[in-house]
Amino acid sequence: MIRGLAKRISLVALLGALTFAAGAGADDIRLPDMGSPADAILSNTDEARLGRMIMRDVRNSGQVVEDPLITEYLNDIGSRIAAQTNDGAHSFSFFAIDDERINAFALPGGYIGVHTGLLEATRSEDELAGVMAHEVAHVTQRHIARAIHANSRQSILTTAMMLGAIIVAAAGGSADAVQGAMAVAQGTAAQQQINFTRNNEYEADRVGIAALADAGFDPYGMASFFEVISRQQTTSPEMRAPEFLRTHPVTTARIAEARNRARDYPPVASDDTTSYGIARMRAIVMRFDTPEQAVAWSESRAHDAQSDIERYAQAIAYQQANRHFEALPILEDLLEEHPSVIAYHIGLGDTLVALDQWSEATRLFERALELFPRNVPLVITYGARLIDMGQPKKAHTMLLDLMNNVPPTPEQVRLLARAASLSGEKAEAYYYLAEYRLMIGDLNGGIGYLQQALRLPDLQDIQRARFHARIDFIREFMTEEQLRNMRSQPVGLANAQ
Repeated sequence: MIRGLAKRISLVALLGALTFAAGAGADDIRLPDMGSPADAILSNTDEARLGRMIMRDVRNSGQVVEDPLITEYLNDIGSRIAAQTNDGAHSFSFFAIDDERINAFALPGGYIGVHTGLLEATRSEDELAGVMAHEVAHVTQRHIARAIHANSRQSILTTAMMLGAIIVAAAGGSADAVQGAMAVAQGTAAQQQINFTRNNEYEADRVGIAALADAGFDPYGMASFFEVISRQQTTSPEMRAPEFLRTHPVTTARIAEARNRARDYPPVASDDTTSYGIARMRAIVMRFDTPEQAVAWSESRAHDAQSDIERYAQAIAYQQANRHFEALPILEDLLEEHPSVIAYHIGLGDTLVALDQWSEATRLFERALELFPRNVPLVITYGARLIDMGQPKKAHTMLLDLMNNVPPTPEQVRLLARAASLSGEKAEAYYYLAEYRLMIGDLNGGIGYLQQALRLPDLQDIQRARFHARIDFIREFMTEEQLRNMRSQPVGLANAQ
């Protein structure tokens, strides 16, 4: 996944350089000043726009984990770290990728992806935070913009060499000469990119460790995880290297430097949170091909000294296998012992709904909302269960209140659209679906839903004005090509059902 994304970023930069070179005369080609700031090539606005484009494809791939508890946890940890290193110029969004490979990556615009394999491979919250701090630093230090800067410069040089080869071939040269020139050019670009990336990695380590310490995490967490994955390859050389080692080359010198930097900060006693354990166990249970495999794994860990987190993993494995009667007593005990853990409220509520104990489920969810008002995973889960119980209007009201008070996630908005549609609020459903498409980077799709809403016969004047204003706002961010290719066909409410 990350290799494909990296290729996409490089391709965008390359295409930009090719367009520039092809549209200019030989005397007009000016190589960028290597000493200029990154935003001379890619502004924060352009970086955010590129990020939205890439995220649209990432979400459409179906690999983004739409688990409210995991998403909320990653954003909580990530936001704590970003607050220590962000100058306010960047916004961040953290998400999980359903991929067993050990990896994480940063995209333009502050999108940080964490593989479920990485979440599983970490041994502590500090190690996970260390990796996330490293990725946050890639964004705040403008490494992506710098990479595009470097690629743009090299692409111009590469293009010149390729054009030279083509000219030779046109003058009677051989095809081998063309291929040879292209190979030399591409090889040079690759080597320079490797060196550039390594420099970025060291800088991300330095900035990330400082952010770790300032956010209250163990500053040794980053070096600790580096050692873990490096040791895996050393002890089992026949095994494929973890993806992280290929995208983030880790050397002995780099580990030593990370440890030395960590010594500059006061030691922090590691204390893994329950939220870390819950997110990690949910990622592990998800990885199995079948629910039965997840159950077998969880039962193999059952013993007298079973931890609360292991008991929770067993319960959610039973839930996935539709063995809710077996999940029920586990979740009841966990909630009685730990009433402050939101995940236990959600888990028990889900099980009660699955067992058609709707009154008990409603009382539990309502009590949880009193304890944790506007908690995102809780409201999203309860909203979905209200729809299951035939109460879409109540779900609509609750989800709309959350959206108006807490920055929404794409799946939260899509669920709101579904609730509105089932409540008979078609115009509002179209509006929320438009917002959902905008959140995933599909500007054309967003306008398409708004145009469909405008065709409704019973649309109120205030709604019509609101939808027109939103279309005008979106068009300000669209390119001429996007405007030309804007969808004209009606867009249905299929995704809202």
